[in-house]
Amino acid sequence: MILLDYPALRATPVAEDPFPHVVVPYFVPATALRTVVDDLPPLGKRGSFPVTGVSLGPNAQALVAELEGDTLRAAIGKKFGLELADSPTMLTLRAWTNERDGRIHCDSIAKRVTVLLYLNPATDSWDQHDGCLRLLRGPDDLEDYAVEVPPVDGTLLVFPNSAHSWHGHKVLTGQRYSMQLNYMTTDAKARSELRRHRLSAFVKRLTR
Repeated sequence: MILLDYPALRATPVAEDPFPHVVVPYFVPATALRTVVDDLPPLGKRGSFPVTGVSLGPNAQALVAELEGDTLRAAIGKKFGLELADSPTMLTLRAWTNERDGRIHCDSIAKRVTVLLYLNPATDSWDQHDGCLRLLRGPDDLEDYAVEVPPVDGTLLVFPNSAHSWHGHKVLTGQRYSMQLNYMTTDAKARSELRRHRLSAFVKRLTR
C-alpha cells in the first residue's frame, strides 16, 4: 500500500493562471517514492507505455492501484467540481524524452482531466529548466508561462482539459519518469483512444 498525501491535495486551492490547476509537491512521500522508483522498468526509449504493458515491481503496482482508486478520483472531482464516477481511466508511464517531446499542445478532448505524477529525484540538472513542464498562456511561446513544474519528488499536477490548457517543456534528452492518468469522456473519441491504449499494451507485452 502506498500512502499518498491526500490531505495536501484537499488543502491546495485551485490556481487559475493560466488555467485551472493544482500542484502538490511531495504527493508521494520521499520514503515511498524511493521504493516506487526502484520498481520502475529501465525503459530507454521515448513514448507513453500503458502500465499494463510494462513490468512493474510491487511498490510501483501499489502506486498504480492507488492512482486508479476511488480516493483520488473523489478528491479530484470535488476539487474541480466535476462528476468523475463514470469516467474511464487511462494510465501510462513515460521514462525517456528527446527532441520530439515537449512541444506546445493541449491534450485530446477525449481526456476530461489530466493527472501527472513526477517520479524523478531532485538534482541540479533540473535547474536548467529542460524537461520542466510549463503551463502556458497561449500556443505560440514557450516563454509565456505562468507556472513551471519541475518533474521531481513525487509532485502531482492536475488540470481539467480545455481548448486553452496549453502546456509544453524545453527539450530534454534523457530519463524523465512520469505517470499520466486521464479521466476520459465516454464518447466515441474516448472509446477509440482506450482501444488504442489496450492494443498498445498488448503489442508491448508481446515485444518486451
